[in-house]
Amino acid sequence: MPQPNHPHAPINVVQLTDAHLFADPAGTLLGLNTRGSLQHVIDQVHREQPAIDLLLCTGDLSQDASATAYRAFAEMTATLRAPARWLPGNHDQARVMAEVAQGTDLLQSVTDVGNWRIIMLDSAVVGATHGLLAPAQLAVLDQALNSASQRHSLICCHHQPVDIGCAWMAPIGLRNSDELLQRVQAHPQVRAVLWGHVHQAFEQTRDGVRYMATPSTCIQFAPGSVDFKVSEELPGYRWLRLHADGQLETGVERALDYVLQLDFNSPGY
Repeated sequence: MPQPNHPHAPINVVQLTDAHLFADPAGTLLGLNTRGSLQHVIDQVHREQPAIDLLLCTGDLSQDASATAYRAFAEMTATLRAPARWLPGNHDQARVMAEVAQGTDLLQSVTDVGNWRIIMLDSAVVGATHGLLAPAQLAVLDQALNSASQRHSLICCHHQPVDIGCAWMAPIGLRNSDELLQRVQAHPQVRAVLWGHVHQAFEQTRDGVRYMATPSTCIQFAPGSVDFKVSEELPGYRWLRLHADGQLETGVERALDYVLQLDFNSPGY
C-alpha cells in the first residue's frame, strides 16, 4: 500500500458511493444516465484532488449487479490512479463483485496507510434492502480494532448506523447498529464511521467520533423527508484528510458542471 510522501503528511482519501451503473451504458435512474453522472464526478475529482492515497467505494456500485457494470466502474475509476477498496451495497452481488475483483486488492477488508487503519465492512443482506453486520463481519471488525495498536481507525459500511432524520430510510438502515456502536465506544482509536446508501450528505459527531454519509454519484434523496423523495441536488463525492495525530478534515463537493434533468415519469428508483 503506498504511503504518504512524508510521515506526517495527511492521508488524502476520496469516497465515491452509490453509482448504480448498469450493464447497458445507456442505463438510467429517473432519466439520469448513471455512467454519465459518475464520469462528471470523476472529472471533478481529477480537478480538485490531484493526489489521492486511497479511493473508498461504499456500495451500490451497480444497479443490476452485472459483471459488465462492475468492470465499467473499475475502468472509470482507474483513471484516478489511486488504490481502491470496494464494499457491497443492497443492489450489489458480492459474488459477482468478487469475480470481477479477482487478483486485486479491491475487496480487502483492512488497509493500513500512514497512521490510519481503514476497515471495510459488508453490511449487505442478500435479497433485502436493509443492512446487517453478520457475525463474520463483526469478527473482522473485532480483529481489526483489537490489532490496530496505535493506529487511528476509520470504519466504512454501506448502510447508515445512526438516524439521519429521514423516516422512510430508518427501516432500511443497519439493523444491528448497536453492535457496531458498542465497538466504536469501546475503542477510542476509532475516529470516524463512513457510509453510503442514503444518497445525501450527513455529518454528526458523537462522543468525539464523526459519523458521515455522502451524496450519490447519481440521483439524490431529499434530506429530512418522511416518505421517499428525490432531491434536485447535484451528484457528488466526499474528500477526507486523515492526519497522523488522528484529526480529520472532510468536505462534500458537487459536480457543478453537471446539468441535472430528472424524468419523474420514468421507472422509479
